[in-house]
Amino acid sequence: MNTYTLDYLDQLEAESIYMMREVAAQFEKPALLFSGGKDSITLVHLAIKAFAPMKIPFPLVHIDTGHNFPEALAFRDYIAENINAELIVRKVEDTIRARNLTEPKGKFASRNWLQTHTLLDTIEEFQFDACIGGARRDEEKARAKERFFSVRDEFGQWDPKLQRPELWNIYNGRISKGENVRVFPISNWTELDVWNYIKKEHIELPSIYFSHDRDVIEFEGQLIAVSDFIRIDEHDTVVNKKVRYRTVGDMTCTAAVESSAVTLDEVVSEITASRISERGETRIDDKVTEAAMEDRKKGGYF
Repeated sequence: MNTYTLDYLDQLEAESIYMMREVAAQFEKPALLFSGGKDSITLVHLAIKAFAPMKIPFPLVHIDTGHNFPEALAFRDYIAENINAELIVRKVEDTIRARNLTEPKGKFASRNWLQTHTLLDTIEEFQFDACIGGARRDEEKARAKERFFSVRDEFGQWDPKLQRPELWNIYNGRISKGENVRVFPISNWTELDVWNYIKKEHIELPSIYFSHDRDVIEFEGQLIAVSDFIRIDEHDTVVNKKVRYRTVGDMTCTAAVESSAVTLDEVVSEITASRISERGETRIDDKVTEAAMEDRKKGGYF
């Protein structure tokens, strides 16, 4: 008798697709948080496979800080149009004005902390009861504490000490009025898994993930892109380097890595050789405090 054994990428894909279908079955108004980055692009690809030949049954939602890489925004719009998905964009800048919030100051003035207000307002505006996100456990220790179905209370807050058990493949999406759930279908994936899957599935990505020439400043060992969103001081030296990005957040808080990798095979080789996590190497905002990410998540962040 012929038997077929799933390889590890097939197993990860099957788990994620199962979770996507669980979201569609258990929730009335889910949404997929989409930024144009590799993890959310992978989520969209998984959603397409989960519901083919139908279109995906939920909108793509982007909380736009106004400090994004143009390449990511262009790819966000391209993907939404290409798959005929509804794209909902809400801007942090509008929230700042509406709520009279204080704009961050400093050399790398990130609006990441303010994203939470816009996200929670958007959830309330559209009455979303589940938001699918691309967080992975290997990224950061606070994200390693999350369940696949992570319940947020009526204030959008997360309590890592009050999480539901998830036995085998049983996911409890039951919530009370005002609560919502964040769902992380690729939580068990690693950065290398994502890249190998992208390679296997021939998934398109923004050019920013591959080696290109970019003007940067060197700051505390990190390469920060020159943009209108950062403050360049007199002692800063602008240099042009061949770089790529391992993760794509705001231009104010995401560092590049020197790289000559222009193909998926070359990127996979670099990731395989790396001993530093993508966020540990390239995200400035996670270094604010030892518990920076967990503090944001408790307040309602992704």
